[in-house]
Amino acid sequence: MPLSPGPPVDDPGSRPVDPDSRSGDTEPTGANVFGETVGEPAGERTSMSMGIDLGAVVERTAAPVDAPRERLDVRELGPPKPLANTLERLAALDDETVLVQLNDRAPQHLYPKLDDRGYEYATVEADGVTVTAIWTA
Repeated sequence: MPLSPGPPVDDPGSRPVDPDSRSGDTEPTGANVFGETVGEPAGERTSMSMGIDLGAVVERTAAPVDAPRERLDVRELGPPKPLANTLERLAALDDETVLVQLNDRAPQHLYPKLDDRGYEYATVEADGVTVTAIWTA
């Protein structure tokens, strides 16, 4: 049985994007290198994507508030894809960017890997979504 994706999340400062195309007013159409479907115009959110304020949730953590954010939604992925996709995305990001992972549970197996790699992180629950902010220490 597929997992419920949970409530949609909206954060104007955080969009799933292909790390190789970070400019312009729209996101690339199709699937990015992480298999996520993208293509919604940057400033235009549909009612389907309205939900919790991801920026406010991230502010509840110790993550740098003025840093750029990149969102990674792994709520519908089965193991080990959330772990693998998160580590791959972190390797592709610059040190100033905060990765915000959306999950349906706390990523317990991810935490030791983040510790080993020297990342800081914090996980908070918001409206049924587990949000983990990950940044370079």
